[in-house]
Formats: sequence, structure tokens, C-alpha cells
Amino acid sequence: MLSSPLSNEFPCAFTINQHALIDARQVTTTHKDQRPDPRDISLLVIHNISLPPNQFDTPYIEDFFAGKLDPKAHPYFQKIHEMRVSAHCVIKRDGELIQFVPFDERAWHAGLSSFQGRQRCNDYAIGVELEGADHIPYTKQQYTALLKLSQILMHTYPKITLGRIVGHNDIAPGRKTDPGVAFDWQRFRQGLSLL
Repeated sequence: MLSSPLSNEFPCAFTINQHALIDARQVTTTHKDQRPDPRDISLLVIHNISLPPNQFDTPYIEDFFAGKLDPKAHPYFQKIHEMRVSAHCVIKRDGELIQFVPFDERAWHAGLSSFQGRQRCNDYAIGVELEGADHIPYTKQQYTALLKLSQILMHTYPKITLGRIVGHNDIAPGRKTDPGVAFDWQRFRQGLSLL
């Protein structure tokens, strides 16, 4: 049994049990598969998503990752509703955490990607989506949840170090821009160093 009771040391921390975040709402998706080596989890990738673009607090992210997005609900959905993508977790604007894929399984978030010369980041990365857009500031609740999540992930999967927490733009430069200019990396890294 894989368990990380960091909450004993840090009262506000999260708990992972059997690769599931106990503190998250669990949503099932078929947009996942097995990692080549589940012991090789060594990268955390931060993304952003909003559906429709630049609109928040809608049910459409869950629908999209679950493969249930209605193409008639919004014109933008007609071009994306057949895409098979997912992330391990989504952090909503109010800080709510939703987990779609157990951490030992491969979510489909990185696409064509490379980190430090190693291709196929989905094989060894955990993907976290912040509900947001490149140019819209993220909320305090999102930073708090992301810090707590990063803390427990680094504890549970020690190959994820501070230098191995990156944006989607870092592993797919020129193709992806998220989490965008609105993401405050300095604030995030300072927060992690204080935990």
C-alpha cells in the first residue's frame, strides 16, 4: 500500500493512498493507459485549461476529460470534442481538486514533448491543469491547492524535485504556452520552499 501521511507533519497537507489523492473529488475517465514503468514518475507538468476558452466554473472540463463533451454546447467544442486527452488533476478557480487518473497510470496531457532530452513526457510525468488562461491571473486558492498538491507529490514520488516541476511550455516550446505569463513562478517556488 502506497501511503503518504504528510498531514501528520503538515496539518493542511494532502494525503495520497494507492496513487489516489484522498482530498480530491474522483472522476472516472477512459482517457488513460498504463505507464511503461510506474516507478519512474519524475516530472510534474503544470497546464491551464478553460472551456469554453476564458470562461470558468463550467462543467465542460470534466466532460472533456471524460470523453462526454457535447459538440453542440458551444461552437468551440465542435473542433475538440473528439480529442482524447486528460490530466491527473484539475484545480478549479475556488481551489477544488478533481482527480481523473491515478498517479501510477499515464494521463494524456503532454502530447509531443521532451524534458532534458527525454521524449514522451506522459510516460513519466504527472499533469496538473489549473482552470485558467495564459493571461488571466490565477487565484490564491489555486496557488494554495497547487502548493499542497506539489508537496505531497514530491514526498510520495521523490524523483519529482523542485527542478522537475515545469510548465507545459517548457516541455513543448513553440507548441504550447501554458500555464502562461499569468502564472507566478516566483510565488509558487517561494511557497514550495516554505513548506
